[in-house]
Amino acid sequence: MTDSTVTRRTLIKSAGVAGASIGLSGLLPADEAEPELFVPPAEGTSMVNVPFERHEKVRLAVIGVGGRGTGVLGEFLGVPDVEVKAVCDVVPQRTAYAASMVEKHGQPRPTEYHAGDHDFENLCKRDDLDLVYIATPWIWHVPMALSALAHGHHVGTEVPAARTLPDCWALVNASEKAQRHCMLMENCCYGETELMVLRMVKAGLFGELTHGAGAYDHDLRSLLFSDEGEGLWRRFEHLNRNGNLYPTHGLGPVANYMDCNRGDRFDYMVSMSSGSLGLQAYRAANLKPDDPKQKEVYHCGDQNNSLIKTAKGRMITVEHNVSEPHPYDRINLIAGTKGMFRDYPARLYIDGQAGGDDFVGLDAYKAQYEHPLWSSEGDFARKNGGHGGMDYIMCWRLIDCMKSGLPPDFDVYDAAAWSAPGPLSELSLSRGSAPVKFPDFTRGNWHTTRQFAGV
Repeated sequence: MTDSTVTRRTLIKSAGVAGASIGLSGLLPADEAEPELFVPPAEGTSMVNVPFERHEKVRLAVIGVGGRGTGVLGEFLGVPDVEVKAVCDVVPQRTAYAASMVEKHGQPRPTEYHAGDHDFENLCKRDDLDLVYIATPWIWHVPMALSALAHGHHVGTEVPAARTLPDCWALVNASEKAQRHCMLMENCCYGETELMVLRMVKAGLFGELTHGAGAYDHDLRSLLFSDEGEGLWRRFEHLNRNGNLYPTHGLGPVANYMDCNRGDRFDYMVSMSSGSLGLQAYRAANLKPDDPKQKEVYHCGDQNNSLIKTAKGRMITVEHNVSEPHPYDRINLIAGTKGMFRDYPARLYIDGQAGGDDFVGLDAYKAQYEHPLWSSEGDFARKNGGHGGMDYIMCWRLIDCMKSGLPPDFDVYDAAAWSAPGPLSELSLSRGSAPVKFPDFTRGNWHTTRQFAGV
């Protein structure tokens, strides 16, 4: 790694933290002993069930066109009636590549923004945008989303939406004030298996739900120590934080099964972490002794397990482990009084089923429970979409909602609630794994029922 790269990495870290705190320092009382209980005054009206205005075409801007950003840009370019107007990144070569992608799809070359860390603010000032998609380091998600909302644009942000409770509330208030949606682009909710299981849940196949589990168990050691891409910033999250740093991939589908924020809600959580050993062992075995990374001190435990209790008395287990060798696993479990489903590999058991007490595969259920999004768009998604096609289905569905004038499947309250286990797990651990309450980001509107496509 060159000295200039190190300087760039440091600037990304420091500038992002400063940007995320703009306008937020007064949101929580300085002496608040239990910040999770503080509810700031509303600055607008609820966004629950608020439909998009109808769009014949959706004018899109993308902030952050690294690996993830260009991947999702490609998904949007495959969706009919999307016009890409602008792309933004701190690296000019990336915006040039992204702009060329747009041109290859037969669209005019979009405007490029790459004049420093805050050029996204100039992009957000445009009046020809409907949707701003954000795929940047986590510390930038909130300031970028706030800028886009303040200028009247809908926002889709990569996960997690926010890293602190004040930031979660800032997104809620900004969305309500602007009357624009701020959505978490949680692709795992749109997986073929997840949407099929969702239909099974809604049909009552598993009975009354009692518990679920999700995880992000993903060996990221080589990525975290890389000298490019996410390696330039994501490892820093392990320096001063200890908890579940990345909860939404596992939690999102389970929350969707349980109608959280749609009749149930997260009530409280306890969290526990193992020791921090995995990253240290990996760098000792793979990095040179004089590498500056050898001096870093990591505080985040390798394994974090958090337990969430819902208002209806259901239980959700959420795991996080990116620091140890293991196969990829999101668990994706949902269970009730009549049976259960477990993923990785996908299998289920229904009380009284033929064949005894063994799990069975999903093939026998596909004809009845395949989700309409996959029956209509699945062939194209499997062939062209990332992560098995779920990325394309996610983008297609969002654009369809905007064109049809429907509410989004997931709104700012989901973005806040699914991101909140990050800071709440840190709070619980700091208190000896004591229970911590979940803020009600809906301010009492979690009882409101809402529809999801096809169920």
